[in-house]
Amino acid sequence: MQTTLSRPKLVVTADGRGVAGRAGTRLLADLADTTGLTSGFGDALAVAGRRSGGHDPGRVALDLALTIADGGRAITDLGVLRAQPELFGPVASDSTGWRALELIDAAALGRLRAARAAAREVAWAQLCETRGGLPASTAGGRDVPGLVLDIDATIVITHSEKEHASPTWKKSFGYYPLLCFLDNTREALAALLRPGRAGSNTAADHITVLDMALTQIPDAHRHGTDILVRTDAAGHTTAFLHHIRDLREHGLSTYFSVGVPITAPIRDGLVHASAWIDALDTDGELRDGAQVVELTHLVTGHVLAGYPAGTRLIARRERPHPGAQLDLFDTVEGWRHQVIATDTPVGAGSIQYLEVRHRAHARVEDRIRCAKATGLGRFPSRLFAINAAWLELALTGCDLLTWTQHLLLDGELARAEPRRMRYQLLHVAARITRGARRIHLRIHATWPWASELATAFARLDALPRPAT
Repeated sequence: MQTTLSRPKLVVTADGRGVAGRAGTRLLADLADTTGLTSGFGDALAVAGRRSGGHDPGRVALDLALTIADGGRAITDLGVLRAQPELFGPVASDSTGWRALELIDAAALGRLRAARAAAREVAWAQLCETRGGLPASTAGGRDVPGLVLDIDATIVITHSEKEHASPTWKKSFGYYPLLCFLDNTREALAALLRPGRAGSNTAADHITVLDMALTQIPDAHRHGTDILVRTDAAGHTTAFLHHIRDLREHGLSTYFSVGVPITAPIRDGLVHASAWIDALDTDGELRDGAQVVELTHLVTGHVLAGYPAGTRLIARRERPHPGAQLDLFDTVEGWRHQVIATDTPVGAGSIQYLEVRHRAHARVEDRIRCAKATGLGRFPSRLFAINAAWLELALTGCDLLTWTQHLLLDGELARAEPRRMRYQLLHVAARITRGARRIHLRIHATWPWASELATAFARLDALPRPAT
């Protein structure tokens, strides 16, 4: 009879050979090669006379992105890849990693972004050919047409003095980057590193991040496709909303859905609203205790005077849950109110659908949380420029993880968060053997996800390659 109170006795030595500890991470490295990301980074950082120890700066930057995707939190974590040359080839030293980041000035950062965009175009083409197209964003139990971009900011606390780190509005200290994610695929399209004191309602920063995100979308998907831009109330500036509208003059079909602060005129409209109807839940069913109403014609004319033509206001109210933060108006009314502004025209969806579509913006919090577990949560340098480069590599690491899931995985692993992917797939031990002039990576047959990893490598080999 076996008992769970005992374990087999071990004799531990440090003389093992032919064992790899990051078999799944090699999958990310090969995917970077297949999409052209590795060569693109090489071209982006090809600076004459700046190779160090024979290492290509672009390859060093790509290895740093792999380290971040693998869960690394510092440049010294390159040592995990460097210790496995049979799996990852020659990997630069920590000091060479630092020098590669120092090469990435504003111009080089732009070239890295262009390399990411080119690799994304390949990855999306492969996805369309092998999986039939991009996944749709969903809300209220139905697909949202086109692409959905979610913009939000987050505080990253720094525990030491760093250039441009400053007190934040939450009375912490650090940076306040602004990020944009594609809800359809969970990709991290763009980010702007900002001081901690940066304003939440800074229209210029929102415009910059949106424009950077749009350049990451391949032309075939950027033009002729509806693009919905969602933000919370921080994106509620008329300059930003007009910019989204003005993009239509450049051939883009852009729309917005943003949170709205509840001002006195809007409160007056809420008081006089009577045509409340039941709100929808995320699965499309009616949500008990929540209602929505069109507020556009219940507010005074000057409230929407500065907005793009056709802007609509939609309000939601629900009974507050215990611990909900309420203002005095909500306390008196007994409801918790929220208002959104959108330029989606009448006839393109009920107000119930438009409201639940906006509430799906909350998923960006999950994207940010996962990004903080993939490089965004800790910046390595005292210098702002190096930290901005690290942020771009963190976005690259996030993309490699999501491309791997969409192109190579199925089921729960295709939806898993980064920590689970690492635990079950990336950090898998395997034995390396040689035979018939080939290197074999042998995953233990009893590992629960061995077949999924082997299938992913097979799918990687079968991916269509771009014509050269």
